[in-house]
Amino acid sequence: MFPVVDEQGNILSAATRGECHNGSKLLHPVVHLHVFNPQGELYLQKRPEWKDIQPGKWDTAVGGHVDLGESVEIALKREASEELGISDFTPELLTSYVFESAREKELVFAHKTVYDGTVTPSDELDGGRFWPLQEIRDNIGKGIFTPNFESEFEKLKF
Repeated sequence: MFPVVDEQGNILSAATRGECHNGSKLLHPVVHLHVFNPQGELYLQKRPEWKDIQPGKWDTAVGGHVDLGESVEIALKREASEELGISDFTPELLTSYVFESAREKELVFAHKTVYDGTVTPSDELDGGRFWPLQEIRDNIGKGIFTPNFESEFEKLKF
């Protein structure tokens, strides 16, 4: 179950994942974590080809839903651990904003961290790597990255 929230993140009700993703546009919270290494490179995950949304594209290092009864901070730590095996990090909230697609409407809490440990992508990903920021900028708009990542990257002005 996901919390259904207003644009300030106040919980209004609850709904299933299916209800949130069926075009109902029920606003639900998600977390993003941009992981930088000490050299200033940004880690991106590669979405597997079997995904129904944006298969094979490079995306934000960590992204996931906030479950009902879970805080943004706990969801962020859980997702970072599940997706990249990262547990000891200090997140910095960069912004929150509403993202809307044809299928859903999300309240995104975007964070960043500098991480100097081992990153171990889960089997749910097609791997990942650290990218120099200029290499990302050079490839924006070429179909390599998810539209959501490109939009957030531009919004955050990395």
